[in-house]
Amino acid sequence: MLHNFGTLALRLVFGLSMALTHGLPKLINFSHKSSAFADPFDIGPVLSMAIVIFAEFFCAILVTFGAFTRVVAIPVAIVMGVAFFKIHAGTNFSERELAALFGAGFLAISLIGPGQFSFDYLVLKKR
Repeated sequence: MLHNFGTLALRLVFGLSMALTHGLPKLINFSHKSSAFADPFDIGPVLSMAIVIFAEFFCAILVTFGAFTRVVAIPVAIVMGVAFFKIHAGTNFSERELAALFGAGFLAISLIGPGQFSFDYLVLKKR
């Protein structure tokens, strides 16, 4: 039972923190900031920002509710890996620490799953 409370706590803290403090501001300011957004893979700053918003907001919200958890946590972990290794490359660790923490958190969520207090469990339990 403690495992289920632990997975719920991880999902709520990481999911809501990512969605509300990182994804939502990017979503709200998309039209103003997308043309100058980082473009680490030369796909264009607008598409780069759209991909990051998909991961940081939409995937993080799904993780929060425990919906498709193992799958949707992966894009967030990947985006955090890109931020850590590519966007903030060459900076000291304190500048990259948040990306490392979020990346590790979402990777852990993907590996351990959502637990019983989740949308996934409710759907799978009925099968």
